[in-house]
Amino acid sequence: MSTEVDATEGAGEPAPHTGGFWLSEWAFPIFVACLASSVFAGTHLFYLYHTGAFNDVAVVSLLSQGMTTGSYSAAAAFGAGFLFARVIEGPMVGILDIGGSLQTGVGIGIPALLLSAGITAPLEHFWLALPVGALCGLVIGSLILAVRKVTVNSDRVRSTFGADVMMGAGNASGRYLGPLVLVAAATASIPVGLGSVLGAGLFYWWKKPITGGAILGAMVMGFFFPIAAK
Repeated sequence: MSTEVDATEGAGEPAPHTGGFWLSEWAFPIFVACLASSVFAGTHLFYLYHTGAFNDVAVVSLLSQGMTTGSYSAAAAFGAGFLFARVIEGPMVGILDIGGSLQTGVGIGIPALLLSAGITAPLEHFWLALPVGALCGLVIGSLILAVRKVTVNSDRVRSTFGADVMMGAGNASGRYLGPLVLVAAATASIPVGLGSVLGAGLFYWWKKPITGGAILGAMVMGFFFPIAAK
């Protein structure tokens, strides 16, 4: 019995687990919208009943403190900062950090911004919390795809935009990765390494964790002195 296989057989069929809705790019904003909707609804439950938030106790306490004192600046700055950082990181590394972007950003940062502006309706009504959270997730997902289209996924891309030297860890342990980021940046190229050192030095002077400065410095210099994508 012959064991030969016709090379043309099934040539036009997609490989398993490729294509379709689940792995399509346009489905990504929908998934993010669903996640963000549930996270925002959880914050709505916490705002009314003091339970249900999808965050660590330390992070939720920032919002709780604002609900007590009326000042939401700490929660807004912390949550919005995490959201901004993760929106930048997502297109570069291809991974969206749900904890930083959605749980902290959408669950704490955006609600704190709304409350500081006197907008309480989305957090007082469940039927309004769901679409508001979904809209936030839809915008985040679409923005990440848009940035990715013009950077690492562009047809004429000539740079990795620092994605080859980015690394991360949890909030508590990430601060100790600064030296590793510096080494990785210096290995990538001399300008990127110098940018990473300068960024880390500035953050050290500002008494901030040097990891963020090292990554931002490497990305800035990587923009002006691009590393050829392999």
